[in-house]
Amino acid sequence: MTYAVDADITVASTLDSAFYRDEAAYALTRERVFARTWQWIGDLGDVATAESLAPRDLLPGLLDEPLLLARDGAGTLRCLSNVCTHRGNILVSGLCKANQIRCGYHSRRFDLGGRMTFMPEFQDARNFPSSDDNLPEIPFQTWAGHGFVALDPAAPMMDFLGDMAAHVLGLPVATFRHDPSQDRDYRVSAHWALYVENYLEGFHIPFVHGALNESVDYASYTDALFSHSSLQRALARPGELAFEQPLDATDRDRRVAAYYWWVFPNLMLNFYPWGLSVNLVQPLAIDRTRVLFRSYVADPSQLETGAGAALDRVEAEDEAIVQAVQRGVRSRLYTRGRYSPTRERGVHHFHRLLCEHFT
Repeated sequence: MTYAVDADITVASTLDSAFYRDEAAYALTRERVFARTWQWIGDLGDVATAESLAPRDLLPGLLDEPLLLARDGAGTLRCLSNVCTHRGNILVSGLCKANQIRCGYHSRRFDLGGRMTFMPEFQDARNFPSSDDNLPEIPFQTWAGHGFVALDPAAPMMDFLGDMAAHVLGLPVATFRHDPSQDRDYRVSAHWALYVENYLEGFHIPFVHGALNESVDYASYTDALFSHSSLQRALARPGELAFEQPLDATDRDRRVAAYYWWVFPNLMLNFYPWGLSVNLVQPLAIDRTRVLFRSYVADPSQLETGAGAALDRVEAEDEAIVQAVQRGVRSRLYTRGRYSPTRERGVHHFHRLLCEHFT
C-alpha cells in the first residue's frame, strides 16, 4: 500500500497504522531512506594519525555494510568498502596501523586509497586488473570531528546537517571529549519510527517524565522545522541549570536548558550545558530497535544537573511508552490519529519526509 500525510497539519491524520506492520514498507525504508541518507559512523579519534585503519559497520541489522576508514600517509581520510574485491572476505577486523590493506584469505593487497596493488597467481588472467578490482569509495563527510556516510546520497550532507551546524557554530564541538563510561546501547521492542516520533514532541513530557518536567518549562517549549531536520528548545525553570550563552541570538534573554536537534531519519544531537549526547536509532527488525547513546563532554561537573541529567531514567520512561504504543498500533481498532498543530509539528514533519522518500 502507499502512504501519504496531508501537508496541512490542521487537517492531517497520522501515518496509517499499517505502516508499522508492513514488511514491504520496512524493506522500502531500508533502501529509499537509510541507504540514501547521511548516517553517523562515530567520532574520528581512532583515525587521527596517518596510516590508521578502523572498520565500521553501517547500521548492523539493517544495512549491514562493512566499511573501513583509512587515513593514508599524506593524511587524507577516506571511507572504503571493507570487503575484498576477490572473493568477498572482510579485510580489516579491528583498529590497526598499516601502510597497506592486505586480505588474509588470498593475500590481495590495496594501498590506503583503495587501489589494488598486488594479487598472487593471476598471471594468466586477461584484462586484469581493472577498476573493479579496487575498493569502492563511499561518500564520506565530516563535521566537528564526527564522520558521516551515505551509500547513495539523496542530497549533499549539509542539506541534512547544515541548519544544525550553523546553529551551534559557537560551540567548540570538536573539542568535546568522548566519555565511554556514559555509553549505552538500549534495545526497544518497537518499530524504529515510533521511537523517533516520541523524540520529536515535548507533548508527553508532563505526563511521562516527571523529573525532567521539574527541570524544563513545558509551557515555553518550542520547535522549529528545517528541510531535513528539526529543533526543539527547552527552557529551564527558575533555579535550574541553563546555558550561560544561548546558542541562538533570539534566545539572548532566555535561559535554555537544552537544544534537541533531530536529523532525518534517525539521528538525535542533544546539546546540554555539559556537552553533547548523540543518539542513533538503528532498526533491527520491524518491531525491534537498538538505540545508541554516546556522550561528548565539555564540562564534567555539570553532567548530573539540569535537563541533561539522569538520561538513563528518561530513556527507560521513553521505552515503556513507545513499547506500549507498539502494542497499540497493532490493534484492529486503531488506524490513525490526528496531530496537535501546536505540539506535534515535528512528528508531522517526520511523517511527511518519510512519505516523500517512498516516492
